[in-house]
Amino acid sequence: MTARHWHARLLEQSPVLDHTGGVDDDLAPIRAAAREAGVTVVLGLNERPSAAAGSLYNSLVTIGPDGRTLNLHRKLTPTHTERIVWAAGDGAGLRVVDTPAGRIGSLVCWEHFNPLARHALHAQNEELHVAAWPDMPESHTIAARSYALEGRCFVISAGQILSTDDIPADLVDAYRAGVGPDAPENGLLFNGGSNIVGPDGTWIVEPVFDRAGLITAPLPTGRRYEELLDLDVAGHYARPDVFRLSVDRRPRTSGVSFTD
Repeated sequence: MTARHWHARLLEQSPVLDHTGGVDDDLAPIRAAAREAGVTVVLGLNERPSAAAGSLYNSLVTIGPDGRTLNLHRKLTPTHTERIVWAAGDGAGLRVVDTPAGRIGSLVCWEHFNPLARHALHAQNEELHVAAWPDMPESHTIAARSYALEGRCFVISAGQILSTDDIPADLVDAYRAGVGPDAPENGLLFNGGSNIVGPDGTWIVEPVFDRAGLITAPLPTGRRYEELLDLDVAGHYARPDVFRLSVDRRPRTSGVSFTD
C-alpha cells in the first residue's frame, strides 16, 4: 500500500482535542479515567488541529485530575525523517503548569537537545519534567539525567514498548526497516527503558527494559529546593545582563484571514 494510504489512515485515527480546556473530544475516555482516579496524565499522541485538517503534530497533552486540558505541547521541530510525517509545532505549549503533583513541564524526544527549549521550561520553575522518548539508548539516558541536573527537577522518562505483534501485518516489514538491520523478526522492536531521575542527576528508578509495567516512586519536591542551593540556572545562576531569551508563545495560525 502507498504512503498516501497510510497517511490518510493515520490522520483518520489521530485525535482532535478541545484546546479550550473542555472535555468533549476524542480523549473523553482518558479524561474520564483521570477524573475517576484523581490523577494528572501526560500523554504522547499524534494529534490534528481539526477533523478536516491534513497536518499532524507529535504532541504531549497534560490532563488534570478534573479531566481538563492543562497544556498541549507540539514538538517544535520534527527530527530528520519525522518531517515527512509531522508538521513543526509552535511555542504555545512551552509551558509549565500547576498540578496537585507539582509544577509539570514536558518535551518530546530530541527537543531535550535544544538548550533554548530547556531553558524556557527551567525559567518556569519545573518541579516535575516528563520526557517522551521512542527508545532509551545511552544518549537519551544521558539527556534525561543532564536535564534533571541542569533544571534541578525530577525527570520522568517514558520509553515505548512495541512488539511485532502490535503492528498490522502489512506494516511489520516497514517498521523493522525503520528500526534498523538488527531489528528482530519477532519480538520487541522498542524495548522500553522508562526511568526516573532525581534533581541531582542520579537514578531514582533505573531504566526498565524488556517488559511493560507501572513504574512508581515517591518524589518529594523538597529535594529540588535543596539542590537549588548550588545551581539555579534561571535564578541566581543566570546572568540576564549578559544573556536574554525571548519566547513567542502565540499559537501559530495558517496565515490566512477571511473578511466577509
